[in-house]
Amino acid sequence: MSFEKDKISTREAFGNALLRKAEKNERIVAIAADTTKSMGFAQMEKKFPDRVINLGIGEQNMALAGAGVAACGGKAFIATYAPFAAMRILEQIRTFICYPGLDVKVISGLAGLSAGSEGVTHQGLEDVSVMRAIPGIVVVVSADAASTEVIAEKITDYQGPVYLRIGRNLNDRVFGPDYAFEIGKANILKPNGKDAAVIVNGAVVKRALAAVDALAGKGYGIRVIEMPCVKPLDEEAVLAAAKDTGLVVTVEENNILGGLGGAVAEFLADKLPTRVKRLGIQDKYTESADHDVLLDAYGFLPDDLAAEMETAIKAKK
Repeated sequence: MSFEKDKISTREAFGNALLRKAEKNERIVAIAADTTKSMGFAQMEKKFPDRVINLGIGEQNMALAGAGVAACGGKAFIATYAPFAAMRILEQIRTFICYPGLDVKVISGLAGLSAGSEGVTHQGLEDVSVMRAIPGIVVVVSADAASTEVIAEKITDYQGPVYLRIGRNLNDRVFGPDYAFEIGKANILKPNGKDAAVIVNGAVVKRALAAVDALAGKGYGIRVIEMPCVKPLDEEAVLAAAKDTGLVVTVEENNILGGLGGAVAEFLADKLPTRVKRLGIQDKYTESADHDVLLDAYGFLPDDLAAEMETAIKAKK
């Protein structure tokens, strides 16, 4: 399945936003673990070489250096690939960044299946689940280049730990420069529909929209909510969707255990028990291939998503 692609990758978009903010705020310091170019720091390094530090393949050192910068009054950006950001430096994020509430932004690349041919060692399929369990951190998943630029600027203004998940390649284009982002708030993309509510984020937003459009042709009314902020979750939007439809379908490029679907299901279990269908990586290790090929293979074809959604709607009735 192919849609119109962004002209730049999410990591390039992040780099654009970081440079703009660094030009206005001399407290911003970027720290890489041999990822200066691959994670979007190259532009800032060219203009402000004294504020971009490459520590080599030493992710834990990078995280601790970021904590040190923030403890001294700086605003630190640390960047590496999702498996390393969520697991290799987990202790440093938990104990030395989030526990004291330091102003460190963790930029996580190659997220989801976007590592592609790098294989399972570099694909980030559980990072959202892991980060959700850490108190005090904001967890954000961007959908495309335009949303990434807006989100990157917004989280820079936020004081405190943030985990931003971005990809590697050109994403399917969804949004424009008028994209709106607020920490803890969802974006209602399709406000009407009583059959189900689809809550989605990340690189699969366009595919979920295509699935909903296909079902609309069969007479189903489905609302669509983009949830870029997994933590804190927009509980008001989730509750309203559950009350109005009685069925929530989550779609995410993450293990269905503990990610967006987990967050929605946990909240509704407490507040309003509702049918929840979680679509994503079905708790398995994946293979090596191009990003779009992997998305097609692991259940993100719009036709496959639509079939799952329709089955859930029929089960509700």
